[in-house]
Amino acid sequence: MVWADGSHERVEVILLAIGYRPDLPYLAELGALDDRGVPRQRPGVFTTHPRLGYLGLKWQRAAASNSLRGVGRDARYQARRW
Repeated sequence: MVWADGSHERVEVILLAIGYRPDLPYLAELGALDDRGVPRQRPGVFTTHPRLGYLGLKWQRAAASNSLRGVGRDARYQARRW
């Protein structure tokens, strides 16, 4: 990864925390969205790019996945994957 200051760092995983209302058109060119603009994921991992992950999606892993109550659990799950 190249940071804004020009420094470089090796990155093995990118976890995309998308916020309350996902607006992800920039992921369309990666094939990461379906025809409705919904992320192609299975539980929080891009099905098209398995080294990239999501947090905060509705019903990502459970009913609470898109809430403060559930996002921590999903973050721990994602962290253990890698």
